[in-house]
Amino acid sequence: MFKNKTLLITGGTGSFGNAVLNRFLDTEIKEIRIFSRDEKKQDDMRHRLNNPKVKFYIGDVRDKRSVDTAMLGVDYVFHAAALKQVPSCEFFPMQAVRTNVFGTENVLDSAVQHGVKNVVVLSTDKAAYPINAMGISKAMMEKVSTAKGRALGDQSPTTICCTRYGNVMASRGSVIPLWVDQLKAGKDLTVTDPNMTRFMMTLDDAVDLVVYAFLNGENGDLFVQKAPAATLEVLAKALIDLYETQTAVRVIGTRHGEKLYETLVTREEMAKHEDMGNYFRIPADVRDLNYDKYFVEGEEKISKMEDYHSHNTQRLDVEGMKKLLLKLDMIREDLAMEV
Repeated sequence: MFKNKTLLITGGTGSFGNAVLNRFLDTEIKEIRIFSRDEKKQDDMRHRLNNPKVKFYIGDVRDKRSVDTAMLGVDYVFHAAALKQVPSCEFFPMQAVRTNVFGTENVLDSAVQHGVKNVVVLSTDKAAYPINAMGISKAMMEKVSTAKGRALGDQSPTTICCTRYGNVMASRGSVIPLWVDQLKAGKDLTVTDPNMTRFMMTLDDAVDLVVYAFLNGENGDLFVQKAPAATLEVLAKALIDLYETQTAVRVIGTRHGEKLYETLVTREEMAKHEDMGNYFRIPADVRDLNYDKYFVEGEEKISKMEDYHSHNTQRLDVEGMKKLLLKLDMIREDLAMEV
């Protein structure tokens, strides 16, 4: 479906954008547009790739005019631009709103106006039962995307859907690069709570999920990839084993805005989900604004459902975690293994 097509990636200089480039550059795609506000990262990427298929656009999703410029002639959009560091969003919540909510609205409005075929919006497990500003802004981002897709309907030339995934291993700002740096520096591994669990996905898994959404999504859909999880204790032990160090683990306590476990699918969503094998599809709620349907008639099965979260999914042990870590290029490079 991408042959001779143009793909726009918002936030394209980030970890996900680079993973998409690795997946698509050698295919018959016509053009990949990288849209972001970081000119230094764009310049580094431009020199590293030196590929005429990749075009660069400086702009910010908060500024619809810059989005419109990049959207001309685009067939497909991966919307990955976001503020996603939990502490930063806690201290500057309106910045998260302006990028994650208003910025998403700008991207979707521009895509519809320019006749884009498919838009996939990238979300996070922190949007399910959110307790921090980042998760709340991402939850609103999902609501904006679902509402826009639902309003467009089945006959629209533009399809909008969301993907939600858990911890993407070794992505920018995640714990694995931090712990690897601590290991190399001979410092203690700082662990918030050894019993915390997190879903574990590679960047390739994240790209697979987005491509699956492109191929199978209908307006307003949310797609979730089933994923294994591990405790932070298991992850720390796996890294220590792989790097063959005697590093000590120091527990520093739960940070502001952190959960003991992450939910990928809420029980309300599980009540209407469709099992697609490796994925869950949660269709848009198509009820109308007759409020009696919400408050007079309920759904008994919701109370019988259970969330899909990192405490009740497949749990990795140390050996299983090591195998997953060895799929990461940064780990293989460090251990002098063939990438």
